[in-house]
Amino acid sequence: MTPLDWLGLGLFFLCWLAYEPLLKVLARRSGSLNDDMLTVRHAWMTAMTRREVRLLDSQLLGHSINSGSFFASSNLLLIAGVASVLFGGDQALQGFSAVGAEKVPVPLLEAKLGLVLLCLARGLLDFIWSIRQMNYALALIGSAPEITIEADREAFGQATADVLNPALGAFSQGVRGYYFALAGAAWLFGPLWLCAGVVSAFTLLVWRQSASPAARAIRTARRLIDADRAIR
Repeated sequence: MTPLDWLGLGLFFLCWLAYEPLLKVLARRSGSLNDDMLTVRHAWMTAMTRREVRLLDSQLLGHSINSGSFFASSNLLLIAGVASVLFGGDQALQGFSAVGAEKVPVPLLEAKLGLVLLCLARGLLDFIWSIRQMNYALALIGSAPEITIEADREAFGQATADVLNPALGAFSQGVRGYYFALAGAAWLFGPLWLCAGVVSAFTLLVWRQSASPAARAIRTARRLIDADRAIR
């Protein structure tokens, strides 16, 4: 590996590992989409306890489970495709080397494919864990008792949100794996492409969390939810 390869690889892991801490800093300063959604989901689960018929809530969560299953299935297919090349022997690797911008040694090509496989495998585990937790949240919605005391409604809504939030957080992490897998795949064309891919993916993710129209809209909705809770 050349110094540029090591630089790109170091930048990749730096951005991958620094993303979550950066989101926490953004949440404390100006807010982030993921942090705002914690409040939104808590409000949703609390509102769920006030409804006599919770069919809408179960349908909405069922849609999320279907989305998670779709992404997990797609992820598994991608893993199978990358693994078939990576573990298919020298002939498969040499045939695949034509994808790159230049001829590279087989061990380096294996490292490049291994990086993509690592991102996809991590994403698959996140999707699987997300689906399991969403099923737990669905069971809580189905078992929600008829509660008349507002404090108990808040407590049950918080308990359900404490299961749902990590579930959808894991889903977001799985989707994020696609961004970094694409950035890792850019390494096939050279280390400069890897650096450009990592910076582009990282910048896009941060922008979508902090300054995208969706993030601004959800931040406004959170303020309204917080104001309503303060009145109650």
